[in-house]
Amino acid sequence: MADIIDTVQEQVENAGKNKINSMVAVMVAITATFMALCNVKDGNVVQAMSQAQANALNAWSYFEAKSTKQAIAENSLELLKLQHIPQSESAIKNYEEKINRYEKEKTTIKAQAESYQKDYDAINLFDDQFDMTDALLTISIAMLGITSLTQKKWLLYFAGGVSIIGIILGLAAFIKISLHSDIVSKILG
Repeated sequence: MADIIDTVQEQVENAGKNKINSMVAVMVAITATFMALCNVKDGNVVQAMSQAQANALNAWSYFEAKSTKQAIAENSLELLKLQHIPQSESAIKNYEEKINRYEKEKTTIKAQAESYQKDYDAINLFDDQFDMTDALLTISIAMLGITSLTQKKWLLYFAGGVSIIGIILGLAAFIKISLHSDIVSKILG
């Protein structure tokens, strides 16, 4: 009779553990799956950031090349003017036209480079959001593992809350809604 009571009592004790473990398993599966999807999207975001940064660097390099050409043209113009040679009027006019053209081109190139930089900054906002999502979901999974070992319900709820915050951040990043925390980004970044 004592064996039956011990067996029943053990089953009753394990029933509570199995319920928590079942909830932990479901939460880990949901959290890990969402985390994997966010990692794929974050990889694409990082590629877009790299492209925007490369475009900005190329545009600024092109801007610098135009600035160098303009400086050379300005120096050549100044030398021609200092020489006071009557036949150099067409060359002077040619250099003045080049200088004006370079100035206009630089304005266009500068606007394009700044646009690429703005694109990078906008994309980076969501990259940071995906990074925070990844951190929160990783913490949640670790806490769920501890929950499974300790069988503490409060820890299950806390881990679930952290997971929900991570999922909300990730969903917002997916649909490009900024739920970005500059304070957290500055601490982690």
